Amino acid sequence: MTSGHNGHECTHAEAFYFQKQAQAQTPMVFILEDGERIEGYIEWYDRDAIKVKNHSRTLIYKSSIKYLFKANENQQHHI
Repeated sequence: MTSGHNGHECTHAEAFYFQKQAQAQTPMVFILEDGERIEGYIEWYDRDAIKVKNHSRTLIYKSSIKYLFKANENQQHHI
């Protein structure tokens, strides 16, 4: 039995969160599945990807994100 959801589907809560952070230009930290850390502001997002503005612009596929947090919220992740 399948629900029709693939686990990476954009929810209304997710869209609201990304929209809020993009509008406020909140500094974000993205930790990718391979351990890479990307910091910047959410410039835009869609169902599959997030465009992050930092010293350059980086397109991140949502499926490659392990977790993310506001840069000023989770200080123990800063090395």
